Amino acid sequence: MTSTALELQGISKSFDGFQALTEADFSARWGEVHALLGENGAGKSSLMNIAAGLYAPEAGRMLVDDNLVQLGGPRDAARHHIGMVHQHFKLVKPFTVAENIMLGHPLASGEGSHRKRLAQLEAQIQAKAQALGFDIDPRQRTERLSIAEQQRVEILKVLLAGARILILDEPTAVLTDQEAERLLSTVHALARSGAAVILVTHKMADVKTYADRVTVMRGGRTVKTVDPRQVAVAELVQLTVGDSVAAAVRDERSPVGEARLRVRGLRTPQAGGRRALDGVDLTLHAGQIYGLAGVGGNGQSELAAALLGLDDRIEGDIQLEGFGDLKAASTSERRVLQVAAIPADRYGIALAGALSVAENFGIGQVHEGRYGPVWRLDRARMQADARDAVAAFDVQGVRNLDQKAALLSGGNAQKLVLAREFGRMPRIVLAHSPSRGLDVRAGAEVHARLLAARDAGAAVLLISEDLDEVLALADRVGVMTRGRIVAEFDQPADRQSIGQAMVHHS
Repeated sequence: MTSTALELQGISKSFDGFQALTEADFSARWGEVHALLGENGAGKSSLMNIAAGLYAPEAGRMLVDDNLVQLGGPRDAARHHIGMVHQHFKLVKPFTVAENIMLGHPLASGEGSHRKRLAQLEAQIQAKAQALGFDIDPRQRTERLSIAEQQRVEILKVLLAGARILILDEPTAVLTDQEAERLLSTVHALARSGAAVILVTHKMADVKTYADRVTVMRGGRTVKTVDPRQVAVAELVQLTVGDSVAAAVRDERSPVGEARLRVRGLRTPQAGGRRALDGVDLTLHAGQIYGLAGVGGNGQSELAAALLGLDDRIEGDIQLEGFGDLKAASTSERRVLQVAAIPADRYGIALAGALSVAENFGIGQVHEGRYGPVWRLDRARMQADARDAVAAFDVQGVRNLDQKAALLSGGNAQKLVLAREFGRMPRIVLAHSPSRGLDVRAGAEVHARLLAARDAGAAVLLISEDLDEVLALADRVGVMTRGRIVAEFDQPADRQSIGQAMVHHS
């Protein structure tokens, strides 16, 4: 066996005239965890998508075990034992775990009845899951699994299909500290057993703790490959962004104003013997960031959906000062009331990927009549407003305002959402995992916008499973478990006490 598992040499790739990769290089060895670090839009995912057979390079070459290969698609990559777990999971939610895994498994076209082949696969899943320390029921429907469990299914899917070169794209972006530690310890052990693991990440702590080597990319080019144990975090940040990034600083002296939003007795319909929300009470004050922490799957997503008006089955009260029941407010009324919405799913909910950058920005003011009647929109004015907003919020990767929003990287897509929602200073900000999957610079810019909104008098709710983010920004911290807020802390809050509340009430 050669020491080099995968090598990419001089890779170039463009999309719609945009040069995503320029002569990028990367190599991973058998038996190592190799981290790939860079800002959003640096080309990391594009390079790994080429390694996984999803994109074809326009220049350069790829070697597996020192043998030149040309991939015609993901099936070719699988034949070369390459498997990729994407940041946005590719699971069929109504299917069981075993049915999802069978989609990419050799047993899918094997001999015997479907039921017999499925039973064989279920046994394989149980054996592999046990070896990896995963607690997975092969017969459980995927839609009932937590985010962490769905990720384990994706890993099982590629490993059972024969992958020995495992690419993980932002694997800890949606996990709690404990879940992330468990996952990375597992893949580290997998590498030590002889596999090659490529970790695409923004988290410096993950790189320093688990990676044997780290390659930094910037602007579609490879900058440098270093031993993370031999370099400081500050140097990695410098390599990643090219200059220093100022962290957002929470002003301890910010005064707290009147209660802007009161939530009382919020409940979802009972399903499967329990309620996702089971009596949520909280109050948001002007000039305050209320940070809601908790282990994933304890009702945070359902609370965000209720407050954002995405679920009309909610029981209880959401009273907005000066208006009344926010549940009764239409989308256009919410905008008039200056309620800013930053959902966790920026591509699925916050943006319409098939629409242009200008349309995604302007849609926030269409109902107010700023661009005239909907049957004859003033697109020139919309484009002018979008152009100013793109510049003001530093939305990179916008070659023209007519390009589809789906072509923006994660960080720049989030900046476009912020540009629209903060186009005028909001009175209420509802933010769910606003910096999930973002690099150091983009995350710092998001945090700065939330702090600026608070300092201007907005009441901000920050729902995040990243406890570091909550502690860095929040003036008051709540802990959510089993659909309720079970504890609250004023800053400076004790991290251990918050952690105990998260665990002991679950």
